[in-house]
Formats: sequence, C-alpha cells, structure tokens
Amino acid sequence: MSPAEPARTTPRTSLPRTVARVLLGLFLVFAGAAHLTFARAEFQAQVPTWLPPNADFVVVASGVVEVLLGLALIAAWRWRVAVGFVVAAFFVAVFPGNISQYVTGTDAFGLDTDAARLIRLPLQVLLIAVALWSTAAWRDRRELMTPFGFRRAHETR
Repeated sequence: MSPAEPARTTPRTSLPRTVARVLLGLFLVFAGAAHLTFARAEFQAQVPTWLPPNADFVVVASGVVEVLLGLALIAAWRWRVAVGFVVAAFFVAVFPGNISQYVTGTDAFGLDTDAARLIRLPLQVLLIAVALWSTAAWRDRRELMTPFGFRRAHETR
C-alpha cells in the first residue's frame, strides 16, 4: 500500500450479526466437544457407510474441525469473511450425513422417526445461512484477498 492510498479496514458488522456469530461459534465448539466425548457414538451413527475411513475417525476429525471453526468464529473477527465461507462449506460438507441418517432411518439424537429426521434437513440450510449472514461473508465477499495477498485491480472500495 502506498502512502497516498487510504488504509482499508474491514467493514463493521451489526450487534445482531456479532451476537449470532459468537453464538454459532459457541454452538460449534460445544458440538465439536460432543463429537470427542459424550456423544461420540451418536455421531458415529450418522456417518454414511459409504465413506472410506472408519466412522470413529470421521467423528473425531469433524469434531476437531468444529472446535477450530467455532473458535475462529468467536476470535478471528478480522478474518470473519473467510471464516464465514469456510463454516458454510463445512455445513455443506457434513450435510450428506444428515441425508444418510434420513435415508437409512438411523436413530440418533432423539431423531427416531422419519418425520423428525426430515425436519432436520432444512435446519442445515439454516446453519449455512446463519454462517454467511452472521459473518457478513456474502455482503463483504470483496474483502477476500487473492491467493497472493493482493486485491485485484478492479476491487477498490
């Protein structure tokens, strides 16, 4: 950045977005901790049988990722746009597990009827929307840097 070029700052977010982002982060930290401890068997029941690694590995790995993403949502406000997109992508990546639970009729987390398992599916879409809204990721997507750390010439504020 040259001395004549004004400093760029990430646009601020509203209090409701910030509260939602922190709550989503806390939810992810709790869910990740549950993956690693008291709800491990419940989460294993949701892992689709067609995934190559064993179910326990998938549960532990996704639990660690959830904890890290939750902490990033809470603490990495400077990178909230990138974190928002990564969290949304994570929710998309785990969605096949929810579909598998519905299709196979697997009972877990009190979802013991087809209706209960079906109702859960749109909730994943809601989580994706909350991840994008609470971080203002879609609104501020131009704040993302190119792989080399520079803005493209046409992306000025």
